[in-house]
Amino acid sequence: MSLRIVFMGTPDFAVPTLMEIVGQGHDVVACYSQPPRRAGRGMEERRQAVHQAADTLGIEVRTPLTLKDAEEQARFAELEADVAVVVAYGLILPRPVLEAPAFGCLNLHASLLPRWRGAAPINRAIMAGDAETGVEVMRMEAGLDTGPVYMAEKVAIDDAMTAGDLHDRLAVLGADLMARALAALPRGGLTATPQAEDGVTYARKIEKGETRIDWTRPAREVHNHIRGLSPFPGAWCEMPLGSSPERVKVLRSAVAAQDVAGDAAPGSVLVANADGGVVIACGSGAVRLVQVQRAGRKPMGVGDFLRGAQLAPGATLA
Repeated sequence: MSLRIVFMGTPDFAVPTLMEIVGQGHDVVACYSQPPRRAGRGMEERRQAVHQAADTLGIEVRTPLTLKDAEEQARFAELEADVAVVVAYGLILPRPVLEAPAFGCLNLHASLLPRWRGAAPINRAIMAGDAETGVEVMRMEAGLDTGPVYMAEKVAIDDAMTAGDLHDRLAVLGADLMARALAALPRGGLTATPQAEDGVTYARKIEKGETRIDWTRPAREVHNHIRGLSPFPGAWCEMPLGSSPERVKVLRSAVAAQDVAGDAAPGSVLVANADGGVVIACGSGAVRLVQVQRAGRKPMGVGDFLRGAQLAPGATLA
């Protein structure tokens, strides 16, 4: 059965779900997205990923700054949607919006609720060293990601997986999950399971102040921090590569053998050569850098990095 849908989403994570819904033959009557933002060196105004995708599909795009005023809520209700599909939209939906569609609002959330409610579940799961996460389709309520869950899919987080890797995996898996949920919705095929009261954690937004690498932490925590912030916003440190320290992002890493660091001070460069790569001492253990990015340059493996950077054992990263 084709449904009349309002799609509400902003970043590229939401695009596969929009495309899947349209591909399944549903009637997306409007897309809501965050307003265009200025970005890049020229600070040009750029449409959000969902906005761009909707434009290519010929779908009306609305970019209100808020949904709290009565006029905007009335415009939403006039769409007479069967259901609203929400994927990383970024605005709070007030009760009149939540109650306007006949079947309510379904949200695709990138965690296994109630763990990691909130803005950055993918990053926080990896930063915390979780071994498993997933995507869930839930019925939205007034609270933050508190509604009952309809469907879920689990995903293992392996030791090398970055936030970017997991993002891409969950975006595709979530699109399929939402499509299946919408197919079951009109025939009453969804069962709402209340979230557990125990195990609630919140995935607060990533702040700039927490992106700097703290080498005094254990190697496992440093590794999780690096991959949990990769590729964006990127964990970084200062390296002595010239007359003044240079900020370098570390995008991929691995935990080195436990006996490598010895008594070396945290942040000390233990190895820096084409054969052994770059190994840095941590509070306990050491981390091997796999991929880095210098300012204004593309990401590169440590082999390419060492060919253009004077980094030697005994140097200290900050």
